[in-house]
Amino acid sequence: MSGCTMINPQLPSRSDPHVRVYNPPACTAQAHNYSQKKSLPSHHPPAHHLRLLLLCLRRLALARASQSQNLTLMAAYAGTTGTFPNLVARSSPAARRLGAAHPIRASAAGTTGEAAMDVVSEAELREKGFMGMRKTKLVCTVGPACVEALPALARGGMGVARVNLCHGGREWHRVAMRAVRRLNEEEGFCVSLMVDTEGSQLLVADHGGATSVKAEVGRSLCYSAVLHCAIEIPKVTSGHDFELASSRKLGTRHLYCLCCCEELICAVKWLQDGSEWLFTNKKSDEAHPFKMLVHFEKFSDGILVGDELVIDGGMATFEVTEKIGNDLLCKCTDPGLLLPRAKLSFWRNGKLVERNFGLPTLSAKDWADIEFGIAEGVDCIALSFVKDDNDIKQLKAYLSRRSLDRHIKIFAKIESLESLKNLEDIIHASDGVMVARGDLGVQVPLEQIPAIQESIVTLCRQLNKPVIVASQLLESMVEYPTPTRAEVADISEAVRQYADAVMLSAESAIGAYPQKALSVLRAASERMESWSREENMQKLLPQHQLAIALPDRISEQICNCAVEMANNLGVDAIFVYTKHGHMASLLSRNRPNPPIFAFTDDANSRKSMNLFWGVIPLHLPLSDSMEDNFKKTISLMKSKGSVKPRDTILLVSDSDLNRPCAATSVFQSIQVRLVE
Repeated sequence: MSGCTMINPQLPSRSDPHVRVYNPPACTAQAHNYSQKKSLPSHHPPAHHLRLLLLCLRRLALARASQSQNLTLMAAYAGTTGTFPNLVARSSPAARRLGAAHPIRASAAGTTGEAAMDVVSEAELREKGFMGMRKTKLVCTVGPACVEALPALARGGMGVARVNLCHGGREWHRVAMRAVRRLNEEEGFCVSLMVDTEGSQLLVADHGGATSVKAEVGRSLCYSAVLHCAIEIPKVTSGHDFELASSRKLGTRHLYCLCCCEELICAVKWLQDGSEWLFTNKKSDEAHPFKMLVHFEKFSDGILVGDELVIDGGMATFEVTEKIGNDLLCKCTDPGLLLPRAKLSFWRNGKLVERNFGLPTLSAKDWADIEFGIAEGVDCIALSFVKDDNDIKQLKAYLSRRSLDRHIKIFAKIESLESLKNLEDIIHASDGVMVARGDLGVQVPLEQIPAIQESIVTLCRQLNKPVIVASQLLESMVEYPTPTRAEVADISEAVRQYADAVMLSAESAIGAYPQKALSVLRAASERMESWSREENMQKLLPQHQLAIALPDRISEQICNCAVEMANNLGVDAIFVYTKHGHMASLLSRNRPNPPIFAFTDDANSRKSMNLFWGVIPLHLPLSDSMEDNFKKTISLMKSKGSVKPRDTILLVSDSDLNRPCAATSVFQSIQVRLVE
């Protein structure tokens, strides 16, 4: 790309004189040489790079804009407004009308005296009945593209809202988290809040060069790019296409955004085949077009001449030609795009060069982010780049010392070779796992990812830990309104493997179609679950014994038997009465045919069960009497129109209800009741 093109998007005419071109000098020569190439490597098709370029530009523009308190964002291809029919302000009245157009109207449910069922489950139960309820949970990453559409996402099935603390500023994160909390407090939803730590990773800290464009308040920016031209540098004549010297036209896609603050937005940089670049950690006042600043001083330790340096898992590749102190001189062997904060990895003889820099899993920034999350009432913390179980134990010990009035779940993100080597120990120590396939694919050959995913999901189910399949499930919907068929198959495979949850990342955070992406995610998971039931594929899954103490072993056997009984008898639903959600998790582990309604009198436990497969958590004051609890729950379900006479309910009681020490006495039972 010969720089960033800045064009007023209200100018539809090719002859309009207001078109302005921004062409950073540092990149012009590279763009010229790159444009003369006859073809690109087969594994970097132009369409693929162009889509990635636009995705990255959108990320940059929206992430910068999100740091402003003014949340008036305009994202590409999101609605209809003005001359360009694909633009809509996210906080505009039109956007709010779109969010409010859903037929479900949430009413705030009490959290102390009366029983509470979230409005989404209530509507789904009335519409589809017990067996039609969705079992796989949906997680959405909150970002500039969807923060104003959170109510619509909650109505669409979002059970967990994830805030990635790697991107954006603290104030923006606070606004997003409080918006999620208001959903629950004011509108009757039950959406859990998860935050991601940044973790320790090797990044490009700076491009090195004046590759930026001025973003002025209220001005619409248009980024346009040609990835490959047959003859000469294309001449920009309008915001709609480029005209080549041969009079042939090469259409391009565009990214528009409305800026909320005045600043410089970094642009991508082209990497030309054969060009030499210096990777260093030494800052310099002089701009150098062929220098990249790496944020870690000892990044070159253990690296040899001839090793490969890979950018973002394959966006571009270099060969190390010389070591100059701590710096590396590298030649570009596979051209592509360089983005701000790009991730670096080194390969030797086709294998990742494994190095331990001594970096802690939790940096000073991560500890500050965790404190911030605690203050904002998060329910889950996703720990990035976990190396072993000690990382999990360290964080749990810290939270325990804080003597919090709630239990914050710790999810381990599996995204490195180190975490794979210590996988079972990490799963044992954590409260759940996220399969972060994007970063994992940087360190593991791509062809191994499907098998690794299935093994992690299976192991998590065996060890009774919820597992989230994440990253690039619907990546094309960041830009396009419909997914690829392969992406739908990817979702279906995760559901077939019995993952507890599937997650949207960029699709909801910065994508043009967050609500559509969630709708596709929900529809694909529901259809796979329905097919599994129709084909009688959902068999009783063999379980390994987890518990050692007798009371815990009894709980395991009670839940195993309850699920087998529920499947054999064809009951309509399973009701479990639990204080902390343990019995609900044991039932979920068996993946029963009927849905599991988990009643608890602890509001925090209710949210913690949002990631259990097939579990619908409800808040209800409980007593020691199974009969009283059953009467309360049946009364609740009847009032919602959810149960009818002759429905068969299997009841499971927990031993920890209103008892300070469950281990001293075990009062657990299974009952089957017919609704009168």
